[in-house]
Amino acid sequence: MGLDGGFVHAREPRGRRDGWFEVITGKSVPAEGPSRCFALVNKYDQKPKRRLFEDLKSQGLQMNQQVVFLSDGGDTVRNLPAYLSPESEHWLDWFHLTMRLTVVGNTLKGLAAQIQTAAPPGNEDEEVPASLVPVLEKNLDSLKWNLWHGNVPHALQRLEDIDADLEGLEPYAENAPKLQKAVHELDQYLRANHAFIPDFGDRYRHGEPISTAFVESTVNWVISKRMVKKQQMRWTPAGAHHLLQVRTRALDGVLRADFIRWYPGMKADEEQEGVQEKAA
Repeated sequence: MGLDGGFVHAREPRGRRDGWFEVITGKSVPAEGPSRCFALVNKYDQKPKRRLFEDLKSQGLQMNQQVVFLSDGGDTVRNLPAYLSPESEHWLDWFHLTMRLTVVGNTLKGLAAQIQTAAPPGNEDEEVPASLVPVLEKNLDSLKWNLWHGNVPHALQRLEDIDADLEGLEPYAENAPKLQKAVHELDQYLRANHAFIPDFGDRYRHGEPISTAFVESTVNWVISKRMVKKQQMRWTPAGAHHLLQVRTRALDGVLRADFIRWYPGMKADEEQEGVQEKAA
């Protein structure tokens, strides 16, 4: 099961920090049978773990059955499936990890382009540290390699090397502080998710899941179709939560069955219409 988080614009924010509230979405893909979508508004649903458990139970999850949870590394998303199943595995997904690595890589490219070919004013005898760019790129490649193989301690060491090399580069490139900020954020992210980073390469070679990319389509269909910024809509947590339940049931193809269960007369009307069509 892949879990991901998103933010929806609040209708009545009490302050700048209350302008958004978190929505958690997910998709469970069993070895046999159809997949199911999952969504809730964090802090509105009083029993989110129970909702997730019932969703998996409806797909036949047994207590002795193995289930793999992949998440984006956020605290709320990572903690939601904790202790839900005794045979569960909890991993950070490679998709969101590479997104953060891409930010660092793109910022490094911008820094390399900004480094001047002349020394800063007043330091004519100082050499321009252009030779540091290949060193930074080499450390970044080593960082990616170590993370792919689950070697977090060495990956953190490479981040420290990058951070140390960036000191003193501000006079030569405006992007240096931006790159340092990205490096520090990645360092905090890795330390917070240290226990959930597997050997991605080994899992990939054995055909085991390493990414929640399959959840992104669910996020787009569940959240982005109605709740993205360009729709210029604001939501209450209750309204968003109830819409998410209807939306996920519709995507799973079971919403009509729900209505027939709630209103048995619908089934009788459908059967009567079928008889009339055959008679005609």
